[in-house]
Amino acid sequence: MDTRHLSLTLDSADATNMHALTLAAHLSAGDTILLSGDVGAGKTHFARTLIQSLIHPPEDVPSPTFTLVQTYEGADCPIWHADLYRLSSTHEIEELGLFEAVDTAICLIEWPDRLGDLTPQEALLIGLQVGSTEDSRVMDVRWTHPKWDAKLVGWGKC
Repeated sequence: MDTRHLSLTLDSADATNMHALTLAAHLSAGDTILLSGDVGAGKTHFARTLIQSLIHPPEDVPSPTFTLVQTYEGADCPIWHADLYRLSSTHEIEELGLFEAVDTAICLIEWPDRLGDLTPQEALLIGLQVGSTEDSRVMDVRWTHPKWDAKLVGWGKC
């Protein structure tokens, strides 16, 4: 499969929020988003905005750094938010039940490099880096599955 690529410069936290909200409106069960980037790059900020837009009423969305996985009931399917930073083996990842959720939930996975060979091939990979100012971010987006083409329509206009 061909890898598709989109690179965006987001000039503020609000711009990051708009991209999360735009994507959230197109997500459904079986969609997995892999969020990579250094500590403080905005992975959890992006995930929090996306999740809060899909749960009603909105609730606090803490970072799953210590709990490893947070789950939420979305309108149409569960939402799983995982942070794999503290894990060191794929065996630990299997124990989380994350791979069963990939088929039935919307999954947001921070630190996806920990997945190794278990990385879902149909996932959307979003890499975030701090930009030239404190609030700006550079977002590098990659995907191979054609379903993401329609889900990312409008991202260049956010």
